[in-house]
Amino acid sequence: MPDNHILAERDREVLRIILNRPDKANALTREMIGELTELFDLASEDDDLRVLTIEGAGGRVFCGGADLAQFIEDGRSGDDELWEDMSEALSAVPFLTIAKINGACIGGSLTLALGCDVRLAVPTAAFGYPVLRNGVFPTSQDGRKLDALVGPGRKALFLLGGSRVEADEALGWGLVDRIVASDGLDKATAELSQAALAAPPDHLQALKAYCRETSILG
Repeated sequence: MPDNHILAERDREVLRIILNRPDKANALTREMIGELTELFDLASEDDDLRVLTIEGAGGRVFCGGADLAQFIEDGRSGDDELWEDMSEALSAVPFLTIAKINGACIGGSLTLALGCDVRLAVPTAAFGYPVLRNGVFPTSQDGRKLDALVGPGRKALFLLGGSRVEADEALGWGLVDRIVASDGLDKATAELSQAALAAPPDHLQALKAYCRETSILG
């Protein structure tokens, strides 16, 4: 990946994906989304992997969403299929996926966070989805996941009201699953991964499929 905006670090059964554009708040370009989709597809075909994690470089921002200068033309994004493909590829990963939300998580970065099985957040994390202001739409999967996690009213606060949600409130909403200290994020991720790493691969994948099949998202 010549621009190094997406880093993929493999440690045996764990694939660590890092959004590496800290000078631009790790904002996603079309090329980055394509690379992420490819990585998720390849991970799904790798029988040795047990855990996939996603985080942002720089220590302050998980991801600032889409690089709007690249995406929005004449008030429309025009890239819905690109985002939907990434969302579907992440959702299809057949083992444990963890979003390490190490800072602000804004806009299209919610597609990555919501697409993971578990969301860990640092106390300074904040969440926003300014689709109304920017004239774009979330992916269909994001809308369903928000509805399942936070309910229709809070989804409306988020999408139609443009609300910014701090980490504590996001935990109360169910938008994140656990808040951990910034210097403990790697340790918390490792501890959460232990059961998946110790389980037989076929049972892990079967249980992941069970979680997906029994979800109210359908």
